[in-house]
Amino acid sequence: MKHRITLCAAALAALVGAAPAGAQVPAAKPVAKGAASAPAPTGSAALGIPAGTGPGVHSPDSLITPLAARADVVPWSVLTRVKTRTEKNRILPVFEPAQTQLNQKSQRVQGFMVALEPGEKQTHFLLSSVPLSCSFCTPGGPESMVEVLTRTPVRVTLEPVVVEGRFLVLADDPYGLYYRMTDAQAVK
Repeated sequence: MKHRITLCAAALAALVGAAPAGAQVPAAKPVAKGAASAPAPTGSAALGIPAGTGPGVHSPDSLITPLAARADVVPWSVLTRVKTRTEKNRILPVFEPAQTQLNQKSQRVQGFMVALEPGEKQTHFLLSSVPLSCSFCTPGGPESMVEVLTRTPVRVTLEPVVVEGRFLVLADDPYGLYYRMTDAQAVK
């Protein structure tokens, strides 16, 4: 129980702007007496990363084993390389050819299930490159998740799962997602 509370506290600290464990945050510069000062950036901003983005990190304290490399799945290193651009008040993905070549083709992706509804089986869930450390927190940005819609329900598990289906690369999804898999099914 103590381990679970520690992980949730770490996730909450990351959400409110505290630096992740082990992060090298630059020291604040001294301000001359009487000069106005802006608050120093914290968390992701201090590291130069926009808040709510990034592929996520598999915590060394996690009780869940990291993903084993598999030659028959699209590697997360390809999916998480997506860049972004700002257009008006939105952040949109800018895909590389390696990602756009996956669009509308049958692909396999391995990851950790993030259930979107209550129940022991799911037909609509997220697949993440890293496991959840807190039930209320996403483990990374949209480049580290794939929305999955399956033909038949898949049992919720903390173990990695592999799904195969029609892979979609989403240039302007209203929910901010970058990838979706439809007509999917769990495979071994």
